Amino acid sequence: MMVGMSDGHVVPGYESVRDAFDAAQESDDGAAQLAVYRDGRLVVDLWTGHDPVGHTHVTADSITLLMSVTKGVVATCVHILRERGQLDVDAPVTRYWPEFGDGVTVADLLAHRSGRSDFDPDDGIGMAELLDWDRCVTALAAMDPLWTPGSAFKYHSLTWGYLVGEVIRRVTGATVGQFFADEVARPLGLDLWIGLPGSADHRYLPEFAHYRALDGNQLRKQWSGFGIDLSDRLVRAALGSLATGSDTVEGLQTRMGRRAEVPSANAIGNARSLAKMYAATIGTIDGVRLLKPDTIEAACRSQVETLGPPAPLHLLPQGEQMNVGLGYELPRTGCPMIGPNSFGHAGAGGRLGYADPEEGIAVGYMCTNLAWDVPKGPDDRWVPWTAALNEIIRS
Repeated sequence: MMVGMSDGHVVPGYESVRDAFDAAQESDDGAAQLAVYRDGRLVVDLWTGHDPVGHTHVTADSITLLMSVTKGVVATCVHILRERGQLDVDAPVTRYWPEFGDGVTVADLLAHRSGRSDFDPDDGIGMAELLDWDRCVTALAAMDPLWTPGSAFKYHSLTWGYLVGEVIRRVTGATVGQFFADEVARPLGLDLWIGLPGSADHRYLPEFAHYRALDGNQLRKQWSGFGIDLSDRLVRAALGSLATGSDTVEGLQTRMGRRAEVPSANAIGNARSLAKMYAATIGTIDGVRLLKPDTIEAACRSQVETLGPPAPLHLLPQGEQMNVGLGYELPRTGCPMIGPNSFGHAGAGGRLGYADPEEGIAVGYMCTNLAWDVPKGPDDRWVPWTAALNEIIRS
């Protein structure tokens, strides 16, 4: 479906980014926003498309669910606390969360190597339970790890936010959503929340997808074909999480799901605010700078380059592994961002936020159509405007 020319503005010299954004979105059925800061200045602020369910057209102020882009938002909170001397990422989690066992460090949580990539398969945690903070963090603190912490890497899709968020709560006395609101969103004037207030409901655009993930039976058949023991505890936990993925996306969009804090996945906001937050991690915006250069440098050292998947999941055909620092996602072929010095996080379906301190660039991209097919590489909608930005940077 042709969505036409985008609304918004670009500063002189960035017209090619607008053209590329329009080209990228012309066959997309949903809504999208793109915002770019360079050297502290908003140089691109564009939006186009509509919600095909409610037929609401996107505006500059429209907001939507950001999925795992949320992890980069939460990582920023962690590094603010590091910089203030309130949190030592090399310390054991038990220093801040005494009920948490087995010697895992805060860095292990941040780098997806804690052995708690999924909830224990026998804990009975589904979509409804994800909205119960105490239930989730109590279960994670008590569970035996699914593999020896520190010995392997597996993306903690949903559990990461409870693990890291509870450390933030123990350190500050505030929930991660409250801390972010007070220390980041309010000073910068962001339309970005973890736990959406009812007053912003009218601005929310729902997500949709033209596909559904494999169901549980299909996944079990596929994995069995790779010689994986389906009775293994880690396998049962991973299969359970994957099979309920679509339910999770739908559940997080309900009124209760939007109000709750699920800080792996349910930040809600717009591209302009996401880009502004990242711009404030690498420079001063409206008198606010969130992080110092040495904090960013430490946060962006890869933590998983030498780690593979835990057994028996190593038997699965391995595509490109994510590359992560301390909470932030780092560039890789499937998510190149703007270059090798970038840091941020992508989200399911194609949402994206990142910064690059060397280029002075910060980017926020919001979309409502869950279209990114991760194994195939970068989202097709990112490629044209990323190329245009790189051309401007190199000129």
